[in-house]
Amino acid sequence: MGWIDRISPQTLRILALLAVLALTVLFFASQIENYFNARLFNRVSSSVAIMALIACAQTLVILTRNIDLSIGSVVGFTAFATGSLVTNNPEINPLLLAAYAMVVGAGFGVVNGLLVAYARVPSIIVTLATMAIFRSLLVEYSDAKSITSDALPKWLVDFPNVPLFTIAGVELRAAFVTSLIIVLAVHIALSRLRPARKLFAVGSNPEAAEMAGINQKAVIFAAFVAAGALAGLGGFMFLARFGNITVVAGLGFELKSVAAAVVGGVAINGGSGSVIGALIGAILVDMIDTSLVRWELVSEFWREAVLGLLILTAVAVDAILMRRLIALRVRREKARKEAAK
Repeated sequence: MGWIDRISPQTLRILALLAVLALTVLFFASQIENYFNARLFNRVSSSVAIMALIACAQTLVILTRNIDLSIGSVVGFTAFATGSLVTNNPEINPLLLAAYAMVVGAGFGVVNGLLVAYARVPSIIVTLATMAIFRSLLVEYSDAKSITSDALPKWLVDFPNVPLFTIAGVELRAAFVTSLIIVLAVHIALSRLRPARKLFAVGSNPEAAEMAGINQKAVIFAAFVAAGALAGLGGFMFLARFGNITVVAGLGFELKSVAAAVVGGVAINGGSGSVIGALIGAILVDMIDTSLVRWELVSEFWREAVLGLLILTAVAVDAILMRRLIALRVRREKARKEAAK
């Protein structure tokens, strides 16, 4: 197992998480008849196309030792605002519409960022309040009306399900591929770009980051704005997938985004994690949620409890696998040093 010595701890965590995902799939395959099929992948990938963006957004904030509980409300408001715009202007350019969604989401991120970074109000207090405020704004903005798929242009409704590639009956659709590209771009930025790396510095040790000349307030503010923009894009995806948008759009996404990030190995106290892990966490959470619907052994009333239990189990197994892999790596390193003496 010399390969363990050649890869980073973060990569080890990703491998452990993939093992947990595989075990989860095998478990449900043993419980649900005809579990493996193309429809399962297509159903999960359609949902993950939205959740991956939101989990990615939540990761950026958590890396700085903060949290954004308003992200579901941002998705809901953006989905409705984007739907209203395209309903009144069906000829609008698709890229312009997506950019509008990101700008609206970023605007909410500015509000959160200013209060957390510059007013120094704890993020959990700020975003708990703005979660309710943004949702109330949606209620007022919508005026008790709904966006329906009939009023949306055909290209928008068709976008999520457009197959780009088909492999053995498994379709890689436009929305899913788009989300993967965006998550990969954010991952590269966090890995290669110095400004993005500051998120880890601030989250790992705020005092040391400040002494190193990093503007902690600006970094936290930028994290919330970027998270808002990604949540806005998630709202655009939500509109395209569901079409029918009401005032409850995006409700509960804030908790799922936190779950996906934490399950994906993002440290809740900041400074450690990756958006690739959050993506896998989003897939795992959605896989569990989707599979529970088909598992007849579990009633609808217990589904949420079982989901929580399985997520907790997944986190525990991930932690155990990670500790064992790291312990094995440490033992091998000690043995190598002793052999060199």
